[in-house]
Amino acid sequence: MPLRRSLSLPITLAVVMIVLLIVLTVGWVLLAVFGAYSAKESPAVYWVALSLGTVFIGLLLLGVVLYLVLSIKAINLTRRQSNFIDSVTHELKSPIASMKLYLQTLSRRQLSQEEQSDFYRFMLEDVERLDLLINQMLDAGRLESGRTDGEVEDVRLDDLLRHCAEAICLRYRVPVETVRLDLRPCIVSARPIDLDVVFRNLLDNAVKYAGAEPLVEVALESLPEETVQVSIADNGRGIPHNLRRKIFGRFVRLGLELQREKPGTGLGLYIVRTTVKRLRGKVRVHGRDEGPGTVFEVQLPSKEAAAEEELL
Repeated sequence: MPLRRSLSLPITLAVVMIVLLIVLTVGWVLLAVFGAYSAKESPAVYWVALSLGTVFIGLLLLGVVLYLVLSIKAINLTRRQSNFIDSVTHELKSPIASMKLYLQTLSRRQLSQEEQSDFYRFMLEDVERLDLLINQMLDAGRLESGRTDGEVEDVRLDDLLRHCAEAICLRYRVPVETVRLDLRPCIVSARPIDLDVVFRNLLDNAVKYAGAEPLVEVALESLPEETVQVSIADNGRGIPHNLRRKIFGRFVRLGLELQREKPGTGLGLYIVRTTVKRLRGKVRVHGRDEGPGTVFEVQLPSKEAAAEEELL
């Protein structure tokens, strides 16, 4: 369905441009043949035909410009898709090759109990890596198809953020203190799976791209007009200002795919932005006020303020 939508506009534009070109060509031939007569006998008809021809030329030029813009977008999308294929291939091949090596070693050699435990732990990490990749692909497909899973319910956003932080710290084998939480009780009406996808992706990026000594700060606060804001700040290298809007696109990852040290598919932030828009919220990114790093801010509609009093 998305492919059909992406092709319909260029095809329609090309057909319109061809029709305009045919009409313009026929019109100019007729004007050249009967122009001298029309200019003398019927000047009004002559000037109307000339005006229509000028309008058609303008429309044709506009169509050429639009077609050029669409072509550039298609080229960029193709490049991003190629980048995505490279990343997915790498993400699939690396853990599979690693698990194959561990299994072959386990089957051919006698290992100590400690070595076996290490091997099983390494293979579990590879399985989790594959599981994350598959989940991201499924989430992206769910968003593209417009499918929704689960019912809308009241969700304790502070509890969900705490659970996501613990899961991410466990995944990257870092202390729980790596993610500092400053949360206040808050209720949001949404599908739990949507909130979980948004904040797991943001926290995953924050820990993954943090500094040598990773530190992530998560703050949850209430804003006017029944809105809550979640801020997730890391101490990484940050994102250049001119690239901050591009990172929310599909398959977008900064730099060359085969030269990256961090795993990923370029779908995480696209999933975040699309899901937040579905939740009638906003997401934005900016640098930290002091020191290097990146801050992601997510604003979501919340329940009435009276709900907070019930939670305390």
